[in-house]
Amino acid sequence: MQQQMGGTKRQKELRKLLRQMLPRVPLADAQPILAGANARHLRHLPPSIALWQATTSHVRHGHTDYDTLLAEGYDRDAARFFVIEPMNAVLQGWGCARRVSPDDETDTPTGDQPER
Repeated sequence: MQQQMGGTKRQKELRKLLRQMLPRVPLADAQPILAGANARHLRHLPPSIALWQATTSHVRHGHTDYDTLLAEGYDRDAARFFVIEPMNAVLQGWGCARRVSPDDETDTPTGDQPER
């Protein structure tokens, strides 16, 4: 257990933020979200933003029909629009107070912080 709780300062911060933002996220989803937030292309972002982007990407691709819609010929914006409701249902189920909105095309926070 001690070894699992180790890691870099950023990894520790991401785990803390994950517990705050998604208190009921299953471990099978938490692990890829944390890995995504630690990905090289998100490391330049503050941990809270990287975690939100990794979360929305994971939910979109893993818990909705987004990829199927793209394969059926929908463009990216249309496919994203159609999966907003299912994404928000997953986020709500995980105890997340934040939601994806149609205005939020990039899925980046507007300065808000995870609650609690």
